[in-house]
Amino acid sequence: MYQNKVGGRLLAVGGRLRTIYCLLLTAACLLASGCGVRFDMQDQPRYKAYKKEDGTFFSDHRASRDAPEGTVARGFLKENKALYTGKIDNPNANVQVETTTNAAGNTIVTSFPNAIDEFPVPVTKELVDRGQERYNIYCIVCHGPVGAGDGMIVRRGFGAPPTYHDDRLRNAPVGHFFDVISNGWGKMNGYSAQISANDRWAIVSYIRALQMSQNPEEISKLNGSSTSSAANTSTPAARNPNTPAPANANTTGGRR
Repeated sequence: MYQNKVGGRLLAVGGRLRTIYCLLLTAACLLASGCGVRFDMQDQPRYKAYKKEDGTFFSDHRASRDAPEGTVARGFLKENKALYTGKIDNPNANVQVETTTNAAGNTIVTSFPNAIDEFPVPVTKELVDRGQERYNIYCIVCHGPVGAGDGMIVRRGFGAPPTYHDDRLRNAPVGHFFDVISNGWGKMNGYSAQISANDRWAIVSYIRALQMSQNPEEISKLNGSSTSSAANTSTPAARNPNTPAPANANTTGGRR
């Protein structure tokens, strides 16, 4: 009787273990099949950008495609030619820039065809201050603190750029400076990739400020014109003695 009870319990335990083993095996199979599906989805065939593929979907086997001809990205149309090039709207391509070589061996520009004469942005104190900041970052190493072409790398042997303070560049249009900053000239590389168009115009405004600061005659002209303007506005014109005074003038015998 006792042995029958023990045997029955053992059989019951064994059945439970088999059931547990079957459940574990089923769960393992489900997990394995699920992982397999996810693994396949992660590694499904696809093209990678800028990589040359072996497939034949495109005839040139390139994964990245060129934009259609004439496509312009949003915000890059640049309709304002003066703002983005420093040139007039309809430049004459037949007019060539005239150059000469100075004593230092630099090829310098002597004519400025198609360059605009006026700033395409408002020249404010904030613009000049921004130009000074950008000038001190990108330009001062060659052109020097006041634009005399005596920057630190020039003092260490690099060829000196032309000074901003000769008559040629003092009379140059602002579009010329913008064009040189954008595209480079001579030993100078273009900075259009590093400096935005607005910041390039800010630098040009600061260059103009430097030219005025180093040209006392120009400052005297400005001071003289401002003084004469102030005098004209503040000093009343002399009255012709033959012209009768107004009735309400405070003169002898007159009325108040």
